[in-house]
Amino acid sequence: MSNKHLLILGSGSVGKRHMHNFSQLGCSISAMDPNATRLKSEYLGVEPVYSFQSMEEIEQHWQEFDGVVVCSPPKFHLDQCVTAAKAGLPILSEKPLTRNLEEATNLLKSIQDIPNIQFLLGYTYRWWHPLKIFRDELRNNKIGKPLHARFIMSAHLADWHPWEAYQDFFMSSKELGGGALLDESHFVDLMLWFFGMPESVTAQIDKLSNLDIETDDNVDILVKYKDGLRVSIHLDLFGRPHEKYIYVIGEGASIQWSLDPNVVKYSNKMEQNWDRFEFELERNDMFIEVAKEYLKILDGKTDINCTLNEGVQVMKILEACRISSRENRTVKLEEF
Repeated sequence: MSNKHLLILGSGSVGKRHMHNFSQLGCSISAMDPNATRLKSEYLGVEPVYSFQSMEEIEQHWQEFDGVVVCSPPKFHLDQCVTAAKAGLPILSEKPLTRNLEEATNLLKSIQDIPNIQFLLGYTYRWWHPLKIFRDELRNNKIGKPLHARFIMSAHLADWHPWEAYQDFFMSSKELGGGALLDESHFVDLMLWFFGMPESVTAQIDKLSNLDIETDDNVDILVKYKDGLRVSIHLDLFGRPHEKYIYVIGEGASIQWSLDPNVVKYSNKMEQNWDRFEFELERNDMFIEVAKEYLKILDGKTDINCTLNEGVQVMKILEACRISSRENRTVKLEEF
């Protein structure tokens, strides 16, 4: 599909995934990672054109790349995205945008005036076919006016990367940008994608489990919209069995999505009698769809499914959650 030469910054789990996917789509791949072991072709599954261990080593090669994919821990997103933008390259960045709102605002200010820079943010669930259907049903008034929504993500951190100790995973590090609130902000992004920006947020962010990490492992958020909609979001890093679902109750009916089984179901009846739509999909399918959109951007597509500005909006919600938890109060989004 493509003969583009892409630079992948960060060769951890998601970096390897993007390398494999873009390679399968016909791209040449170069990689940067400070860990030399992660740059070996037998580790990556592809043969890199160039292998770098620092951003400084790339300096003389920027003109050889068609695009940059940022897969490093969030700590590095600001500097790496700004460097890539100043080199004039379209950017695909993994989420979250940055570690905090200040960094996100600085990123926006740093690159918004660079001519023709395209930025795609990888909140991958936006490309997940069941959730696109879920959103369409909400927008088509399938359940009437939404009144209450619940978002649940519960998955034990030690199960995420069974090939490595979870203590060595960036998710365990506050400095690198780990933790439930930041990494699982997928569900905050989906809330905004479905319903737009809310009026206020109340949140509690905690470390509850015996996981050997310095980051938060439990987040509970209550969200209020001006039209009356109420949303609750629960995120944790200690749950077994793993669970991901979204449930929206409307004036006339309810709609639910779950990951396992991968189902969208709808009902307007009193009994537990649901119309079910089941999907046979692999998790990698959403990453493939992101990769395809990014390649279209490299060829001139300007309609972007998840923008830099939308990433900043997510960071505003996360900042409101942190303030609310720290100060034990409801935070209005008009404060930002």
